[in-house]
Amino acid sequence: MFMIVFSNLVNKEPFSIFQALYEKALSNNQKNIEACAISSFNHKKKEVSTRFVNIKHVNKNSFTFYSNYNSSKAGDFESHNQVSMTFYWNAINLQIRIKAHIKKSNENKSDAYFLKRNLDKNRLAILSDQSKPIKSYEHLVKNFKIFDLNKDLTIRPKYWGGYDCIPYYFEFWEGHEYRLNKREVFEEVDGIWLYSILQP
Repeated sequence: MFMIVFSNLVNKEPFSIFQALYEKALSNNQKNIEACAISSFNHKKKEVSTRFVNIKHVNKNSFTFYSNYNSSKAGDFESHNQVSMTFYWNAINLQIRIKAHIKKSNENKSDAYFLKRNLDKNRLAILSDQSKPIKSYEHLVKNFKIFDLNKDLTIRPKYWGGYDCIPYYFEFWEGHEYRLNKREVFEEVDGIWLYSILQP
């Protein structure tokens, strides 16, 4: 099972609540616990897109995933640096909605993560021109198999790396019988996290 790695976490709400709920979902055998739907907006195209990514780290106050910097979502992030993130952990009937600002991780962080990744995953990261058309899936598989096996697969290409999402809004939604759902909100205003509770 893939899991999120927590380090140097901000020891206050809402981050402490997120970690506690994560541990609860994990103890209830939540599958794909690291999966997060991220919605982005492309200002030029006036389009919204959503895709799932795997959150790898929660460090201090940022959520990190990794991707190709030439992908279509990377273009969205360059166009508009605000994203919406959603976790759904059905094992405990919990949805977590997050609004965040997104930026590229520093290069040292991306290098360190790439260095310890599975080499076949690195091979694909180096080979793939993510989001661009290709002749066929079979063509992709063939290229993957014949890719230069003498290449050092621990050296991160500059077009691949991390993204840090810095939240300014959390909503913790807990599902209950008769739709008496509990919705707790934390929103950062001038460096202070304000709490409110919403009607279902």
